[in-house]
Amino acid sequence: MFGPYLGMALLLAATPISTVATPSGAVAASEERDGAHDFDFLIGDWKAHVRRLPERLVGSKVWVEYDGISNHKKLLDSNANFEEFEVRGAAGHLKAQTLRLYNPESRQWSIYLVDLDKGTLGLPPVVGGFTGNRGEFYDQEVWKGRAILVRYMWLNISPKSARMEQAFSDDGGKTWEVNWICELSR
Repeated sequence: MFGPYLGMALLLAATPISTVATPSGAVAASEERDGAHDFDFLIGDWKAHVRRLPERLVGSKVWVEYDGISNHKKLLDSNANFEEFEVRGAAGHLKAQTLRLYNPESRQWSIYLVDLDKGTLGLPPVVGGFTGNRGEFYDQEVWKGRAILVRYMWLNISPKSARMEQAFSDDGGKTWEVNWICELSR
């Protein structure tokens, strides 16, 4: 239904890599990467600037902007972390909470949106990990009655800044529409 891109993304998301194909086609064992500390860069307090596309998957080019805070803390000295996020702009006020959990067996992160006001945990989580300084996380959801793919990307990571983008695809990952850009700075 979503084509080979989704199948590959889900396969990669579900299977830890323990072998690497060489150019000759032979398979060589490799050490699995432990990503338990991939989100450590986020711990602490940040200024947040958000650009959001309110009308999604309709070809809109109208963005709204917000400024505020994004504060992250480790939970009980574990690899899990929790974010408190609050921004304001001409389009209103947004607040959110995010729970990130690391699974040492799959070596992947699951990212859950938490709505403390409603008492709900967003399901399914986006799942994935980092390759170098780039994080990619995916899930499949229903948006306005349509099955879509959701992608979170973490980019431009440094001790003083980071960028997170959310994108939707309604064609199985052939094209992506970025609808949320959050620039963090200290």
